[in-house]
Amino acid sequence: MPPRKPNGGRSDGSTVDATADYGRAGKLGEAERATAWQRLASETFDVVVIGGGVVGCGAALDAATRGLRVALVEARDLASGTSSRSSKLFHGGLRYLEQLEFGLVREALHERELMLTRIAPHLVKPVSFLYPLTHRVWERPYTAAGLFLYDTMGGARSVPGQKHLTRAGAMRMVPALKRGALIGGIRYYDAQADDARHTMNVARTAAHYGAVVRTSTQVVRFIREADRVSGVRVRDVETGDEVDVQAGVVINATGVWTDELQRLSGSRGRFRVRASKGVHIVVPRDRIVAESGLILRTEKSVLFVIPWRNHWIVGTTDTDWNLDLAHPAATKGDIDYILDHVNSVLATPLTHDDIEGVYAGLRPLLAGESESSSKLSREHAVARVAPGLVAIAGGKYTTYRVMAADAVDVAAQDLPGRLQSSITDKVPLLGADGYHALVNQVDQLGARHGLHPYRVRHLLDRYGALVHEVLATAADRPELLKPLTAAPDYLQVEVVYAASHEGALHLEDVLARRTRISIEYPHRGVDCAEQVAELAGAVLGWDQETRTREVEIYLARVQAERDSQVEPNDQAADQARTAAPEPRPLLLDPVS
Repeated sequence: MPPRKPNGGRSDGSTVDATADYGRAGKLGEAERATAWQRLASETFDVVVIGGGVVGCGAALDAATRGLRVALVEARDLASGTSSRSSKLFHGGLRYLEQLEFGLVREALHERELMLTRIAPHLVKPVSFLYPLTHRVWERPYTAAGLFLYDTMGGARSVPGQKHLTRAGAMRMVPALKRGALIGGIRYYDAQADDARHTMNVARTAAHYGAVVRTSTQVVRFIREADRVSGVRVRDVETGDEVDVQAGVVINATGVWTDELQRLSGSRGRFRVRASKGVHIVVPRDRIVAESGLILRTEKSVLFVIPWRNHWIVGTTDTDWNLDLAHPAATKGDIDYILDHVNSVLATPLTHDDIEGVYAGLRPLLAGESESSSKLSREHAVARVAPGLVAIAGGKYTTYRVMAADAVDVAAQDLPGRLQSSITDKVPLLGADGYHALVNQVDQLGARHGLHPYRVRHLLDRYGALVHEVLATAADRPELLKPLTAAPDYLQVEVVYAASHEGALHLEDVLARRTRISIEYPHRGVDCAEQVAELAGAVLGWDQETRTREVEIYLARVQAERDSQVEPNDQAADQARTAAPEPRPLLLDPVS
């Protein structure tokens, strides 16, 4: 069969000038949103991806760069589920070596290397961890052997390899530790990223290559022709409008909602997904005196203490969750579990009063019908569950690109012609090209725009080479280069850019995902909600009534989360959290 035509070439042989629809650098603004709705209603797509998490966005990018006509729809916001609530690490999974998951570790380390060097060096950064040793004689050689294997498989590529430390050396690296908590230590490196920001960048890159990317767009029905799925009916949950979207194949990349979408499609799934809740707390950087992160063994798994700007992220838990999938709630017991375990090694214990933010996310683990198949929980699975319908679930954030490529490979069974191979290992995300040169020009950029160099570095690590586009937004409004009054780590222009270019539609989208104000400040965004609503609302055309409603909904969300975090169990916490209203009130159940 002849190869497919590049983007703009349809499977029926006709052509459309898709380049005319490309947003400037993948812009996701109000005008692009309106155009996307028209395209959903009028075009026939090779692939429709459901789900705006990292795997769904990755699948859209993979398919678009193979020359397919692609649409991605998400019921809420980009990364609004699991992909904004992870440990924020690109890591090889050191602990999987003990489970003899060598292939998984090697794959994850390869992906980490790609992110650090080629795909997203502006977003993904090296981070060091100290592994405290607590047992004499056997633990150091045992752990060193594992880390040697880790380094050999790629763990020491682009980052330093393991370094052995005496107890005194480990204490100098992490003075916050109790002297009796260790007999020595080993330092090793992994990588970290702002997960929500990275996912959004993947989506914008997909849009740059021609994909239609539209949030607040919920799949309410699957369209069938005879025995095959031929598209979806979607609902704009901002307006209530609905249209049919025609597709050669639909990819269900909805994570913990996979089973719900399978039921909506009327197809029997090939696997089930179990939601596992992971809770993290955020504390000020000065509460733990350390030059490195920590990885601690627990009776169940591991606990990370992760450097995060001016903060530490401490977590995580791992418990089943069978309640509201959109709003997993942290309980007092979850928070106490984290505090108890980290305080077992800290000379000065953390308290509830130290906590700036708390977040809970759900891992979409594969649930097998037997104990042996459940061991695949950190692997991923792809299945053609019906003609024209592919589902993907499981896996981990680090390997999203591999998962996306696998999903598109399986989708090829329902597309005519020869499918090009995946090339996303060669496609930098928006902002990556030119980033390193700009790092060397921080002083000049700062002088040109009247910003301190540390401000420019902050912007570069969030936007990369798109920093010029961000700063241009403030060209006629220099006041936008001032910090937010109650969240001074962020500039006002970042809020405006979130609404004009990054697809933010609601106040929560800005405070919880385009920025991380909701977890980085003790007020959790309450004290700056009015100012952010005014800035974003000016771009999105909000009147005073809408601004007031957005602020009220956000304040109710924060209060509901605070209430849930003093409850003793999941049921009570879920009841408290779901008391808050949705910013997208037209959402139907089930949701993607």
